[in-house]
Amino acid sequence: MKDRIKEYGLEGVRTFDIKKFPDERGFFSEIMREDWMEFLGEEWVSQANLSMSYPGIIRAWHRHLRGQIDYFVVVKGAMKIVAYDEETKRLAEVIGSEEKLQIVRIPGKYWHGFKVVGDEPAMLVYFVNKLYDYENPDEVRRPWNDSTIVPEVINGRKDDPRCNKPWDWFYPPHK
Repeated sequence: MKDRIKEYGLEGVRTFDIKKFPDERGFFSEIMREDWMEFLGEEWVSQANLSMSYPGIIRAWHRHLRGQIDYFVVVKGAMKIVAYDEETKRLAEVIGSEEKLQIVRIPGKYWHGFKVVGDEPAMLVYFVNKLYDYENPDEVRRPWNDSTIVPEVINGRKDDPRCNKPWDWFYPPHK
């Protein structure tokens, strides 16, 4: 199971590769199991959500200060999912897509969000470990283009050309 887990240089942000079981009808995948303890630890989900976003849409930035953890699974299309720690100036970036199913774990203390990449709408199933409180939501927001988000380290690297500049959701893909 450990070979299915990848860390992203920001404590607690990690992915878990999901297995697809294809047959002549399509495929089946388990996207959350309570016995995936190496990935989940003692956490568990309280709510599941579905979000659809159009091409080029950015949903950022927000965070949860009362302990919420998000588990994202892109089931259609592709998304650039980002988490940022403003204390350490470290940023984690994951490209999630229907082609490579994985769970992206984002501790809510980090500023996070996503952008739909590609030319089709994207669908995201996400799980949270705390129920949404309609009366008192655990959510703090800032603008998607907030120029104070300036990563010094991206996915554990200081030599990424996007380091030490305001985060640009439209920066062209690179290797």
